[in-house]
Amino acid sequence: MAARDLTRREFIELLARLGVAAGAAGCLLSPPWPAGRFLPGAVDAVARTDLDELIRQAPLARYWIAAGAAGENDCLKCHADGEADVAAPYAHKGRQVKCLLCAQECLIADGERGRCRARVNVGGELRTLVYGRPITSHIDPIEKKPFYHFLPGAQAFSLATSGCPLRCRFCQNWEISQARPEDYETRVVPPASVANGTRDRGVPVIAFTYNEPTVFTEYLTDIARAGRERGLRSVLVSCGIMRPEPLAEMCEVLDAVKIDLKGYSPDFYRNVCDADLEAVLRSIEQVARSGVHLELVNLVVPTLNDDDAMLHGLAAWVVDALGPDVPVHFTRFHPEYKLRHLPPTPVATLERARGIAIDHGLKFAYVGNVPGHAGNHTMCPGCGRILIRRKGFSVEMSDLERGRCKTCGERIAGVWS
Repeated sequence: MAARDLTRREFIELLARLGVAAGAAGCLLSPPWPAGRFLPGAVDAVARTDLDELIRQAPLARYWIAAGAAGENDCLKCHADGEADVAAPYAHKGRQVKCLLCAQECLIADGERGRCRARVNVGGELRTLVYGRPITSHIDPIEKKPFYHFLPGAQAFSLATSGCPLRCRFCQNWEISQARPEDYETRVVPPASVANGTRDRGVPVIAFTYNEPTVFTEYLTDIARAGRERGLRSVLVSCGIMRPEPLAEMCEVLDAVKIDLKGYSPDFYRNVCDADLEAVLRSIEQVARSGVHLELVNLVVPTLNDDDAMLHGLAAWVVDALGPDVPVHFTRFHPEYKLRHLPPTPVATLERARGIAIDHGLKFAYVGNVPGHAGNHTMCPGCGRILIRRKGFSVEMSDLERGRCKTCGERIAGVWS
């Protein structure tokens, strides 16, 4: 049999069979501090949580409606105009609920879950299985998210639960995003514990990342509020699939948002991600209007979203809809999940994507996942000098003063202090 690399999950399970502690497998599923000192909810990556107990403890979710709820014309909320016969409303069997958290808008029967696997209908009430239950956490450089125009050089306490409403075939964190809450053993970690631990370790930023944080929006917003009370900033790394109402709440408590614009093609989103491009574009525009700092990432996947037409369309849309100051990262794909047969993105393809973006007028286009590449640096659009020099995820030099180029005085969009 030909040798192949182990996945992260296979590696951790192998260590468990050999009697090695899960924490020795690296930082993916174990925090870099002694359990109990910072986040007492450190998890065993192999053990599972009892689903019945998880459901019993699950708190009520937000952003949903129930079929036949008293005092509400739910047919008009569940169906598009013209689809529902208001004069003769349908009598639903059972206790269905409709989730209004993300653009998938799952209609969920009693005892079933939405596409994200993180929200379950319990007797006609939608409950969240992931509130207070992170399955992974780590302290990362903010550049790893990536944010290049938000507090360069800062550290961020990053956490995730399980679950995602998308099915991206190229997902780089599929062990987390495609998992069910019961796949990992968890303990409840209150929002205040996350905020206190972050502050006590001198980390200025909390980052919601790794899976799609929209699925734990109730926990996310509570943590962000607790963090703000303690002088911390909060950032979101998202696929942008949420509906406008929960996104508005998130924008109220977040300081920065990075959204993956996975490709500028409805067919690509539908066939590769099982999602809707228009919903993502709507979310990006909403974040931009809110005034929250925004950055975009385009993971460039060979043969799927790397043709010139798609790259030109993406760059033109960003400039027209958002303006030229939004940073866009063209990031290298590595074979993962269901696309292991594809090669890593050629660096020349990323350089071509960056060049197209600059030709369309974007001031800050970056090459991502290629350490040491000149496309990692922030250049002044006024005089062309290097303003922030990066090596990997580290900042080697910054030539900014109060958000302006020290040489020519050009204002550089971002959050610098």
